[in-house]
Amino acid sequence: MTDDSSADPSESGVPTVACTQCGRAWDLDYELEELYAGNRAVEQFALDHERHTGHFPDDVTPWIVECRQCPDGEQYLEERSARRWAETHARHTNHTVELQPPADGTPVERINAE
Repeated sequence: MTDDSSADPSESGVPTVACTQCGRAWDLDYELEELYAGNRAVEQFALDHERHTGHFPDDVTPWIVECRQCPDGEQYLEERSARRWAETHARHTNHTVELQPPADGTPVERINAE
């Protein structure tokens, strides 16, 4: 999901997230105090940031699932969610889905209907 260097706690102990594309950094007080995101505050911020800007903050790389036969696909920050989407799509459509992990050198996995 994320290299926690982008979520370094500020002097107040609250994690911060930076985005060079936006030229900003945010502390995660809102995610902790208003959204009660707890230890998932960085993930919640990253997902919200991507929904609103079209890109993830620095050091956040998603799992990507793409259908090889239709334009369907998604991005997830956790392997479990990405794998569930891929397996469900393949099962319901009988399509082959590619599951691409975050950029760590691991090869793309193809998931077929069983």
